[in-house]
Amino acid sequence: MANLNTSGFVLMGFSANPELQLLYTSLFLVFYLLALTGNILIITTTSMDESLNSPMYFFLKHLSFLDLCYISVTVPRSIYNSFMQSGNISLGECIVQCFAFIACGCTEMAMLTLMSYDRYVAICFPLHYDIIMDVRTCLQGVVSVWVSGAISGVMHTAATFSIRFCGPRIIHQFFCDIPQILKLSCSNDYPAEVGVSVFLSLLAFLCFIFIGFSYMHIFSSVLRMPSVEGRAKAFSTCLPHLAVVILFISTFAFAFFKPHSYSPTAFDIFLTMMYTVVPPTFNPLIYSLRNKAIKSAAKKVFQRRNEALISICYLLEDKFSI
Repeated sequence: MANLNTSGFVLMGFSANPELQLLYTSLFLVFYLLALTGNILIITTTSMDESLNSPMYFFLKHLSFLDLCYISVTVPRSIYNSFMQSGNISLGECIVQCFAFIACGCTEMAMLTLMSYDRYVAICFPLHYDIIMDVRTCLQGVVSVWVSGAISGVMHTAATFSIRFCGPRIIHQFFCDIPQILKLSCSNDYPAEVGVSVFLSLLAFLCFIFIGFSYMHIFSSVLRMPSVEGRAKAFSTCLPHLAVVILFISTFAFAFFKPHSYSPTAFDIFLTMMYTVVPPTFNPLIYSLRNKAIKSAAKKVFQRRNEALISICYLLEDKFSI
């Protein structure tokens, strides 16, 4: 990679106005805490409740962990920079942030595609579901998803930081956003980055097509079910995933098609939040609200925790009373 001897970059953050900066930072902090709480709750619930040991919840657990990684790549550093009133970020930190952000984004797209295949098999081939989606297949699928995301991150990051940077290394964003970094190049000499972007966009489009065809077959099969209860159960497991897919793809479509200005406005910040903060924050909310099994399992986990706390209190009371 080129320019390994440079001092780094300056992240401009949310706003030059201190009051607006504090407002944006507080909002980001609230979203981050909500994302942490929701995703950790889903990971804990699906891990502790034995009734949630199906491939669907196995993938959901990995999706929640992925969402934690995805939002932790950008938001904590931006909050830290705001409170420290410093936007300096070293070249190495910027490279790592770009890699992690792209890797998590590509991995999430692949994970949503894998989850759509799981729902397709469960609805359209229920008698063969346990055979098709066995433990080995699920493990291989998750490993493939993470490996593909890591490879995508390496390709994108290597192509981005192979260019030569000129002028002030100021990034008009609260994280190392690749489109903003490309504007710092000495000239439009980044064909490698364009090639990688086109390739990854093509893969994302193929994933989108696969998800679309999967849900066409799913809804066709569900509507042919004679039982109203069966249709309701099928929709209860499919609709949360479909909502998450729509949320993720629509926010990234905003990011892809929006014009990238040199001095981002409040609307640009809003669009950036749409694909960096909103999906990992609202994914757990969507699943917990629409999925009765998740809500029931979460109640059991809280009940066990309360019972454990009560037992500890009784033990301490008996000990000190003696």
